[in-house]
Amino acid sequence: MKPDAPGHNRPPLTYKAAGVDIDAGDTLVEHIKPLAKSTNRPGVMGGLGGFGGLFDLKAAGFRDPILVSGTDGVGTKLKVAIEAGIPDTVGIDLVAMCVNDIVVQGADPLFFLDYYATGHLEIETGRRIVSGIAEGCRRAGCALIGGETAEMPGMYAEGDYDLAGFTVGAAEREQLLPRPDIAPGDVVLGLASSGAHSNGYSLVRTIVARSGLAYGAPSPFSSGTLGEALLEPTRIYVKQLLAAIRTTGAIKGLAHITGGGLPGNVPRCLPDGLRARLDARRWSAPPAFAWLRQIGNVPTDDMLRTFNCGIGMIVVTAAADAARVAQALRDEGETVAEIGVIERAPTAEADCVVEHADGLWQS
Repeated sequence: MKPDAPGHNRPPLTYKAAGVDIDAGDTLVEHIKPLAKSTNRPGVMGGLGGFGGLFDLKAAGFRDPILVSGTDGVGTKLKVAIEAGIPDTVGIDLVAMCVNDIVVQGADPLFFLDYYATGHLEIETGRRIVSGIAEGCRRAGCALIGGETAEMPGMYAEGDYDLAGFTVGAAEREQLLPRPDIAPGDVVLGLASSGAHSNGYSLVRTIVARSGLAYGAPSPFSSGTLGEALLEPTRIYVKQLLAAIRTTGAIKGLAHITGGGLPGNVPRCLPDGLRARLDARRWSAPPAFAWLRQIGNVPTDDMLRTFNCGIGMIVVTAAADAARVAQALRDEGETVAEIGVIERAPTAEADCVVEHADGLWQS
């Protein structure tokens, strides 16, 4: 007998049988459309469904715009969300990590696109994630104009998903930051963080494992569960900073405190040869950091270079302007502290030192 021809007498294979459900993807898109529409702002053209998202800079009111773009993810904070079964706020984190990066250059985030990938598309999980993304966009004042949902069986463990985000903003040419006139004697203001934001979660997860606590257990340092406490979303500083930039005209530089902490990020807004000297006695850190430090026995240098340690954004301004800049930010709802000063650095490179940091871990 001749062998069967390839595929002869075998059941037909479909994309769905291979693990990709196009109908589920279409259903999720229908859930996303009203969420995206809720983020519209002047300049948005059309809606979801095209191959590209359109935005009209002229309609947004810009005269001589410079485009500023940023991209980021949420890191292993996603594993906490997955294991805790709480996907609702990581979308806020995703937006925050992108828009906070570009506002430090004076840019108004105009629009946002997301990439959501998973092995098996769960419509409700996807809806909750994108709801968080839309909420982050509303907080930042940027429009969710597109994105991509990828169902890739075999690429991810059951229940896992991944996120990436992309934002484009614009600033008038003469308003770009940092300004070139940052100088010794300028003051450093710190804006409070809401927690660990979206950095250091590989260490966070290792410390949680050492503690023996489940994410559903009561939090030892706050109300609610440990998972809820560790998933407190990244604070979005965009509207507050843009308002202060425009009303005071006195902000010289900004730095978003992400991976690398204060020592790694503050120098990014300083000219070569200058140093920020910060005094940790001038602000308080959320109690999560004391718990992480204690349970993990984490050295101070590692705490400072892994976490924001209570300061999510820094602002550089002239000493004569510091009080009114701080008040403008408080008027927008920020918790502000004067935390340091700019001085000459001992080397040619920009630098940052944090003094008295051990006091941040004391209750």
